[in-house]
Amino acid sequence: MLYTRKGDGGTTKTFGCDQRISKSSSVAEALGSLDETNSFLGLVRAKTAGMIFKTALGANSFSDVVLDIQQNLFIVQAEVAGSTLSITADKITKAESIVDEIEKVLPPIKSFFLSGATEEGALFDVARTLSRRAERRVVAVKEEGKVVVSAETMTYLNRLSSLLYALARISSHIEGAEEIKPNYK
Repeated sequence: MLYTRKGDGGTTKTFGCDQRISKSSSVAEALGSLDETNSFLGLVRAKTAGMIFKTALGANSFSDVVLDIQQNLFIVQAEVAGSTLSITADKITKAESIVDEIEKVLPPIKSFFLSGATEEGALFDVARTLSRRAERRVVAVKEEGKVVVSAETMTYLNRLSSLLYALARISSHIEGAEEIKPNYK
């Protein structure tokens, strides 16, 4: 069944909790922001199917990297919803390794860039901003004491925007697109 009618009054339930919470609560907002990020990454994964980027470690599939991120976001959502799952240190190390390898291929960053050098790059930039919002929402529920979120999960959420930024830049770079700096005029 695709509907239960249980949320018709504006409440929802989280993992392992018999008590219903308001759909406008900070926990529901954090879960929704994570879900929104994950759903948008599904579009990015579909759009980048078959695309690869090369680093010193070899060829990497954009869609495989995004799929891994999506799987990790489900772990984060489960943790925020009250499960005992959390991000492990190896997932952080893997994200950092990808960013480090991409950074070796790209020209040094000397400025901000306007989004949109390529369609794929722009999609990764939107995903980056969504991930930043999700991170802020998770920080808020953690600070409010509404949920316990591990240090590893918080670190992963912080690295995620860097990973998505790196993927935006490398996707534009391999297509030879010029990244435009803001002119501040």
